[in-house]
Amino acid sequence: MAPNASTIAKERIQHITNTIGGPSSAPAPSLAHAPHRVNPSSSAANRSELNPVHFLARSSTIYPSKVAVIHGERRYTYKELNQRSVAFAYALKSQLSISPGDRVAIIAPNIPALLEAHFGIPGANAIICAINTRLAPAEVAYILEHSGAKAVLCDQEYLALIKDSKLPKVVIDDSGLPSDPYEQFLAKGMEQAQTLGWSGLQQSDNEDDGVSICYTSGTTGKPKGVLYTYRGLYLSALGNAIEAQLSLDSVHLFLVPLFHANSWIFPYAVTAIAATHVMIRKIDYDLIWRILKTENVTHMNGAPTIMIQIVHHPDAVKMPRSITCTVAGSAPTSTLIARMKELNLDICHVYGLTETYGPITKSYPQPGFENLSLEERAQNLARQGHVYLVSDDVRVVDTEMRDVAWNGKDVGEIVFRGNLVMKGYHNDPEATAKAFHGGWFHSGDLAVRFPDGYIGIQDRQKDIIISGGENISTLEVESCISQHPSVLEVAVVAVPSAQWGETPKAFVILKPGLSQDKIVDGPALIAFCKERMAGFKCPSSIVIVKELPKTSTGKLQKYVLREQEWKGHTKRIN
Repeated sequence: MAPNASTIAKERIQHITNTIGGPSSAPAPSLAHAPHRVNPSSSAANRSELNPVHFLARSSTIYPSKVAVIHGERRYTYKELNQRSVAFAYALKSQLSISPGDRVAIIAPNIPALLEAHFGIPGANAIICAINTRLAPAEVAYILEHSGAKAVLCDQEYLALIKDSKLPKVVIDDSGLPSDPYEQFLAKGMEQAQTLGWSGLQQSDNEDDGVSICYTSGTTGKPKGVLYTYRGLYLSALGNAIEAQLSLDSVHLFLVPLFHANSWIFPYAVTAIAATHVMIRKIDYDLIWRILKTENVTHMNGAPTIMIQIVHHPDAVKMPRSITCTVAGSAPTSTLIARMKELNLDICHVYGLTETYGPITKSYPQPGFENLSLEERAQNLARQGHVYLVSDDVRVVDTEMRDVAWNGKDVGEIVFRGNLVMKGYHNDPEATAKAFHGGWFHSGDLAVRFPDGYIGIQDRQKDIIISGGENISTLEVESCISQHPSVLEVAVVAVPSAQWGETPKAFVILKPGLSQDKIVDGPALIAFCKERMAGFKCPSSIVIVKELPKTSTGKLQKYVLREQEWKGHTKRIN
């Protein structure tokens, strides 16, 4: 007789007790049961609901003694990471009365507590809402209210962000010591974690349920809460593991904040492969180079602006092994690619948005690329490429939703659908409907499609400059200026023009330590541009600055530059 659903459900919850310190007489853990993901309405043996929490349970079962987390002098094995995450889930339920579907906010830098939250909160069948530490208190208050958070965990450095909040809270000292309030919080769930493991925790029985809300930056209004599902997180993690070529021996240094699109879903990808997470509280380039040299790092992610600072740091040396650097946010320049190659840092160029779980396309190197000149390689790598293995295809369409010709010239908007597209914007049906107009997610990015099928972004719709009726890509102008040997970073935006309506203006950071004969000014850089591109594309002015406005992930905030230039003028409506 075939087992019924109740029998299967009971079998599913007998798992991994041994791996988290349960009694030695407990049955050996079964990977199929860790944690239970069966839909009780189905007795089918060929179906279970995708749940990224399973990655941690599985890795701790197979590799309990392997180092999972490095944070300063602290080391946690996969057995310990699993135990702490399970205890987190029980503590949420017993100490904060968290029920299935409740939202739990956390405000912290890249520390073990935030990594554990990515498993502990879903482990309690709740929804994680990791909040940007660089926001203002009023912005944090809006997100707490809009998300409907029932509780908040907050690192001690950022308590001022929630000073007026009435929500139940847990303070994180990030010490790992028994006196740390967060450690005391975990201790309240540890006994159940050790005796019951995952079996005492109710898991979602629907992989399409929401599990994470990531808020966008809100540069054009109130931030929107991007809702991720269990299925999306699971498949995105597998996609990243494949595309970044993670392995059991991989050591991933987390530079992208875990509050930013869940660090592109890499906490789950690294855990799925049982690789090692290296956590740091802030972007400290001295510390980054110490870690690169001492912790056998094999992978790290970040925007080109972050990589620029890394490769031009005084401690930069050629690494004895290759380090895969997944880069997104803007296209890497030939100058950056060359410098990274000198240091044995290999670029993996990806593209995506918060609404696509982070990366969703990759610029795949083709056989023969290694024989191209550096400039030709850079041009190919700068393209946004093709979709991930776990995603449906990408399209570039005109305003009538017709595919543009694959000629590398006709411009359209990038649209997506499939496994790596958000479920929608939390509590915002109007914005969701607009984003999914025509049954596809609209990225707002303008691109062409080349004859080989690769897509190449021309610009964001809001960043395109229309000067005297001519469209100018800020990315093209930035790429030109960045080729000057004295330029470190550049940002180009539209500024008002009485004659042309608007024209490009560039803000440039020069490389540090230049000799007097290598220091250039704005006019010299304009002349450099005029030798390499059409006159109407050249900036009307270029200013040398010491820094550029950036997000917490190192992405340029062009809207800040635009707003300061357009004060007192009527802006073009995109």
